Amino acid sequence: MGIQTSACVLDSRLRGNDIFIFPIINMMKILVVDDEKDILTLLEYNLKKAGFKVISAQDGPDALALSRKEEPDLIVLDIMLPGMEGTEVCKILKGEEATRHIPIIMLTAKGEEIDRIVGFELGVDDYIIKPFSPRELVLRVKSVLKRGHERHEKGTKTITAGPVTMDVDRSAVVVEGKSLDLTATEFRLLLELARSPGRVLSREVLLDRVWGDECYVIDRTVDTHIRRLREKLGRHGDSIETVRGFGYRFKEGGI
Repeated sequence: MGIQTSACVLDSRLRGNDIFIFPIINMMKILVVDDEKDILTLLEYNLKKAGFKVISAQDGPDALALSRKEEPDLIVLDIMLPGMEGTEVCKILKGEEATRHIPIIMLTAKGEEIDRIVGFELGVDDYIIKPFSPRELVLRVKSVLKRGHERHEKGTKTITAGPVTMDVDRSAVVVEGKSLDLTATEFRLLLELARSPGRVLSREVLLDRVWGDECYVIDRTVDTHIRRLREKLGRHGDSIETVRGFGYRFKEGGI
């Protein structure tokens, strides 16, 4: 999808007083999905006020159909939906080539740790618990989009480590000539490790670089994604080494 910068919005980070310029790309499109009409109206109002184009759905099947048809830049997705739960919607979208790159923010009343772990395992980019501050939600949306924009613009577009080739533009990974099916979060995590082979990256560093400062995640989230990455890398899974008491590193010299 071709994009051109059409405007910029000034905003402040959730922490600190620094100001960053967040690019709004051709009226970035946000899909909001919630079965409660009042919440849907609140989301639509605040996101439109922030300069986004907003489309909405109130059940799982409609959310899937709109995601495939409209290809939004980001999805705000409730878990408890009629027709199909949000977790199942997320699983399907992350499993399809055309939609797997779309960042998802889970919006739900469920606040237990296991619920967050399940969401992040499915590739969710952020997690917001109801009741929420509309201003915080808008900042979270901008933060997730900003991280994706920075990664798209940053550095080398192709990284090769042994038999692994990572195409940054296409968010694609090939291992020994075979495509690897990774979620967006798994791709970013592998990319951070592969960029610095031999260098130990702590859980805190990985949380900051992959999920960002504003994302509500825990150390165990990193461990869960590392485990899944190793499984998907198969016989090359031991290329991601655990350095006990410190963090993880990508084996020097490639896979």
